[in-house]
Amino acid sequence: MQRKRLGDILKDAGLVSEVEIKETLTSKKVQQKLGDALLERGLITEQQLIEVLEFQLGVPHVSLYRYPVDTNLLNLVTKDFAVRNHVMPLKREDNQLTMAMNDPMDYYTIDDLQISTGFQIAPVIAKKDEIIQTINKYYNIKDAEDPEPNIDPEEAPIIKLVNQILQTGVQMRASDVHIDPQETKVYIRYRVDGLLRTERSVRKPMQNSLIARIKIMANLNITENRLPQDGRIKTSINSVPVDLRISTLPTVFGEKIVIRILDLGSLLNRLSELGFNKINFQRYMGMIEMPSGLILITGPTGSGKSSTLYASLNHLNTENQNIITIEDPVEYQIEGINQVQVNHAAGLTFSRGLRSILRQDPDVVMVGEIRDSETAEIAVRASLTGHLVLSTLHTNNAIATIPRLIDMDIEPYLVVSSLSGIVAQRLVRKICRDCKEAREPAQMEQELFEKRGLAIEKVYKGKGCSNCQNTGYRGRMAIQEILVVDDEIRNMMLNNQAIANIRKYAWEQGMIFLMDDGLLKVKRGLTTIEEILRVTKND
Repeated sequence: MQRKRLGDILKDAGLVSEVEIKETLTSKKVQQKLGDALLERGLITEQQLIEVLEFQLGVPHVSLYRYPVDTNLLNLVTKDFAVRNHVMPLKREDNQLTMAMNDPMDYYTIDDLQISTGFQIAPVIAKKDEIIQTINKYYNIKDAEDPEPNIDPEEAPIIKLVNQILQTGVQMRASDVHIDPQETKVYIRYRVDGLLRTERSVRKPMQNSLIARIKIMANLNITENRLPQDGRIKTSINSVPVDLRISTLPTVFGEKIVIRILDLGSLLNRLSELGFNKINFQRYMGMIEMPSGLILITGPTGSGKSSTLYASLNHLNTENQNIITIEDPVEYQIEGINQVQVNHAAGLTFSRGLRSILRQDPDVVMVGEIRDSETAEIAVRASLTGHLVLSTLHTNNAIATIPRLIDMDIEPYLVVSSLSGIVAQRLVRKICRDCKEAREPAQMEQELFEKRGLAIEKVYKGKGCSNCQNTGYRGRMAIQEILVVDDEIRNMMLNNQAIANIRKYAWEQGMIFLMDDGLLKVKRGLTTIEEILRVTKND
């Protein structure tokens, strides 16, 4: 094989410029490969990289999902080597070993493999996710079937099974793993991009030890199987630090377990990575950089409110700020911030904790959620006495939050004086970049855009490919609306003006509503009209 450099190949194919390659080389992490750095910066997609390498190097691309792997070859390459170098032995013909590689230009690894196995290596290209899932699948089956004679109890088959289930969850970027006992088997299901799908099933006899293993990891009572329990596990999976939230529920076929995977890397996003459009970003920065006031993030469960709150706290987290939070539960521990966990059994409620926090001389206070009028009142009063208060509330849109607060028996003049702004947000699925295609908008779509004062020539959708499990979507992004409460809105609120009037005034002032932000993102080819209508239909 002729040894070429990846930068030259991508440049010749017109995918990246010399400038982009140089910038990426200077900004990438020390051991990081150029291809991975370009993917991370979004300059190319994995599919584009594979297609170019396939064409330029003549190395075929394989999909590993249904590939018949020769399991006799697993003894030739250790699992550790396979995981570290993203390689997987597939088949052997005479003196030639076909090896799936994420990077077929990793000549060092090819040389190592030729020396250690004694075979000529014939590389084929496969996606990194598929290689890792295939390694986990085949090597774990091998370990379970023929454990070492003096096996470490830590390496027992059930422990490996749990590790494999969790590794797959992190690999698929799942938000939740469901372990669902049925009458004759146990289903393992993953929620990816908001949708649940069954990935595999486990034999019924393994159910009790599987559930016991997860309970032991989460420090739960393994003898109690008639009452729900909650726990958490902090661990590292595929060298990614994750926080796992465990919830058990007794069902007629045994205990169902749901594991919420909190990827600690993604929770600490910068504010600039949350998908705010430019105008909304400037408005939001203006709100959180004020010394006092109440800022509310609203939306249903699973709309990314926590990510926005944590990104905001992370932005404000400097050594001259005393930041205290009260949460139920504390989702992610941030260094330099004092976090308080609600404990109902001990009598530590949101309102009681919030009162104590205000005696601790805070600059910024974050209240996980305003659930009752007592918490709402203290939060409002705290924002009026020189504190910046951030919190969340369950309402459909930004303007509907105003009557909701007044309904919580807080004096309207207090609500009016304290509120700085309200953000409503939803999560929508992003179109898969590898199978994205343009089409002409239908008449209904055209009318929808025109009604909002926007013009549209093309809309995009994902055709469906192996990258996105044929869904046409991969990953999620937020759409937002921001109501900045100015003096005019305060007057309107004090005079009990109808919500429709406040909405009309906000629109005249250039407020971008949820639907508009969504349509702007449709126009940019990031998501589909179906997704926007799905999440805004209640507004």
